Amino acid sequence: MMVLSERAKNVTASLTLAISAKAKQMQKSGEEVIIFGAGEPDFDTPAFIKQAGISAIEDGFTKYTPASGIIELKEAVVAKFRKDNNLDYTATQIIISCGAKHSLYVCLQAICNPQDEVIIFSPYWVSYPEMIKLAGAIPVIVNTKEEDGFLPAISSIKAAVSNKTKLIVINSPCNPTGIVYPKELLEEIGQIAVKNDLGIISDEIYEKIIFDSKKHVSCASGGEDIKSRTIVVNGVSKTYAMTGWRIGYLAGSVEVVKAMSSIQSHSTSNPNSIAQKAALAALKNEDQEATSMAAEFQTRRDFIVERLKRINGVSFCKPEGAFYLFLNIGSFLGCKLGKRVVGNSLDFANYLLEEAKVAVVPGVAFGADNYIRISFAASMEDLSHGLDRMETAMRKINSA
Repeated sequence: MMVLSERAKNVTASLTLAISAKAKQMQKSGEEVIIFGAGEPDFDTPAFIKQAGISAIEDGFTKYTPASGIIELKEAVVAKFRKDNNLDYTATQIIISCGAKHSLYVCLQAICNPQDEVIIFSPYWVSYPEMIKLAGAIPVIVNTKEEDGFLPAISSIKAAVSNKTKLIVINSPCNPTGIVYPKELLEEIGQIAVKNDLGIISDEIYEKIIFDSKKHVSCASGGEDIKSRTIVVNGVSKTYAMTGWRIGYLAGSVEVVKAMSSIQSHSTSNPNSIAQKAALAALKNEDQEATSMAAEFQTRRDFIVERLKRINGVSFCKPEGAFYLFLNIGSFLGCKLGKRVVGNSLDFANYLLEEAKVAVVPGVAFGADNYIRISFAASMEDLSHGLDRMETAMRKINSA
């Protein structure tokens, strides 16, 4: 029998994908399940982007490209950073990868040594701790609180830094909380990194999905001393509804990008050639479709916020970006419903799926077991029906 590596044994499968798979299987069986677990826009990829992909196929652009991506796309990324973030990079500081997740994974492989420590903030995106462990490093969790708007306390970050700390990971707008980090906090985190000679990974994949006239601020914009040690990760998946195209990109030092390119050349050869052409079209055109999608997400955000206020026993921070709401369901945990005990967020999520036919993601996947994540990347009709079902199911727990 083949013995698995310790690395493989220590990695936990994604609960977000597991819940979605279970819900989709129920749908295939004829059950009317409403899915609030999706980590992707429910919009179609804009027509001009799809056409660019079709044209790439028709033009025979179906061969290998450079491992780190085509120069035209790198230059478009450079222009994007200059226009949107007032950040100057050269093409040698850019790598194109098979999605922002792949950029993060390869980056951690390039930077981390065994037993290095990487600071992440809880609630965190589900893949951060697993990617860190796959790189041989140790995730160090700094917890945030709902009453503090899920923003990390500077004192807590300082306390988490040790002589083994290598990186701090920032995600703004944040998955799962929807919180946007203010400029002042980003600058303070940057100064901690400078003082302690640490790197920063700034995951900005939800940059264009932001509400209430708030402005996204890249951590790398905090000055040259911070920028020089910051790695900015982004992509086209969320902004342009291109999740399946799998194109992400990263900006960092020449040394980091060169090391990543070497690793990528031995793992994926290159990002998909056709998808690179589609991503190029996305970045070179005006963001009209992206702006429209963000406006629709804000409309849905406003609806779900007002709707959840009607449910007793829950609380939340109003999302400022992305398309998630992180709902505190702590008052329901420990309750009994017949022979069923709702002991944790996974029990609660399974209860909603079975009782209400609504799929959500348990907060334990994000390091916060008193919560569930609700994605509002769903139609207004589904949001309305799904929230009605959730409220009915939660009333049963309250009255049990």
